[in-house]
Amino acid sequence: MLTAISILLFLVLAGIAGLHAYWALGGLWPCHDEASLVRTVVGTKHRSVMPPVWLTFVVAALIFAAALVPLFVTPILKGALPPMLAYSGLAVLAAIFVVRGVLAFTTAFHRRHGTEPFATLDRRIYGPLCLVIGTGYLALLALA
Repeated sequence: MLTAISILLFLVLAGIAGLHAYWALGGLWPCHDEASLVRTVVGTKHRSVMPPVWLTFVVAALIFAAALVPLFVTPILKGALPPMLAYSGLAVLAAIFVVRGVLAFTTAFHRRHGTEPFATLDRRIYGPLCLVIGTGYLALLALA
């Protein structure tokens, strides 16, 4: 079960990291232009261009790093990191994803990121996905 959860988290987060790298390279999916992409995936009011390329790549790299952490408590990469560092990483990532998931349902977060369709997508997809990912990290902590 531990390995299955770890691989699933890896696949989901690696896909999300890949999507961020695609956007950094100028990709527009799931939209047709940059302004609509900003409204859909960034949601910050008064912004019509994507964040800088370097920043989007940094986000992609951080998400990919988060994807790798669960593998360090499985036979796949066990021992590649000191156990304390691997378990601390799981705990920190669990907290980050749970907090981000909860923020999707707060008015304070949507005052800053309230542009549609981001606000609706955040409540329906992004926030719940973050909660599921955070729960996956918590499950790994309980199973490891």
